[in-house]
Amino acid sequence: MIKSVNIGVWYMLFASFCFAIMGAFAKELSGSMDSLEVVFFRNIVGVIFIGITFLKMPVKQVGGKPFLLFFRGLMGFIALVAFFYNIAHIPLADAMTFSRTSPMFTALFAFWFLKEKLGRKEVVALLIGFVGMIFIMKPNGFQLELTDMLGLLSGVGAALAYTSVKELKKYYDTRIIVLSFMLTGTIGPLLLIVFNDFLHVEFLKATFIVPDFKMWVYIVGVGASATVAQIYMTKAYGIAKAGIVGAVSYSNILFSLIVGVLMGDAFPDLMGTFGIILVVIGGILVAKQK
Repeated sequence: MIKSVNIGVWYMLFASFCFAIMGAFAKELSGSMDSLEVVFFRNIVGVIFIGITFLKMPVKQVGGKPFLLFFRGLMGFIALVAFFYNIAHIPLADAMTFSRTSPMFTALFAFWFLKEKLGRKEVVALLIGFVGMIFIMKPNGFQLELTDMLGLLSGVGAALAYTSVKELKKYYDTRIIVLSFMLTGTIGPLLLIVFNDFLHVEFLKATFIVPDFKMWVYIVGVGASATVAQIYMTKAYGIAKAGIVGAVSYSNILFSLIVGVLMGDAFPDLMGTFGIILVVIGGILVAKQK
């Protein structure tokens, strides 16, 4: 038991590091192309990978929830677009911290929609995490920056996607659930780019750019690091308790902070640092309770 926990922790640490590396590649790539195109290439690699698995292992499923499946894909796509836009425009650690609020929102949505219990300790953990978000955003009255709103959107969107997965797993092969997200994240950017002239939403506007050699290196880096991270994250949850590896997953923020500073990001100020710490504490407490 102890050995499996230790291995699970190491797997999650490695996965968290790979997610930070994925963020670094995405940040570099965003300097040459719009975030929406980065999302397209991030997902098309996943579609190809999952497609290959279908050839080796046919799908076995019940099905019957197409609208919920589409909802999962759409929410995941929206969250990813917001996340990648933030990676391009704010420090990597801040973007990662916003995305890591999803477990807290997931706990809330599971309470509201799935009638899961929310204990006193979990309520305290959520309050700690949400206070941390306020310190990170540093709102001017009731006004928030676009990146702050997108940061919240990345957390809320991912949480809605994760909440729907709990229900979808009763009806669909896991690969189909993931594919619903990947396909939406591949087709969605293409449609938005085609109708670019009719869009008036800044973070959804994009112009397609044919990648050069350097961009292709970054694209492969984003796809490979994200795939490896997903594999080892799945292994971690498979051999150790979810609460333990879920708490360890917050090391992703530390890795992202280090990588971001090495790439030229400014170190968070005192208020921002305190906010990150509170979000990590809140997220870890929620993970342990769940």
